[in-house]
Amino acid sequence: MPLVDIQVIEGVFDAETKERMIKDVTDTMVAIEGEALRGLTWVRIQEVAQGSWGIGGKTLSAADVHAVAQGGTQ
Repeated sequence: MPLVDIQVIEGVFDAETKERMIKDVTDTMVAIEGEALRGLTWVRIQEVAQGSWGIGGKTLSAADVHAVAQGGTQ
């Protein structure tokens, strides 16, 4: 039974997007291993508090992630 953990910064993704992540990751596992795996595939989205995640010695916020997604820089 596969267990897929997705860690994201809190406040970056809305509930609808997280539901889509879960569905799409499950569909990907089924595409790899077959339909029988659908009911056995667990997907967890774990949200990490803003300021508790860092890259290159700098903490990240949801605003930082959104800025990068829009083509900006940190």
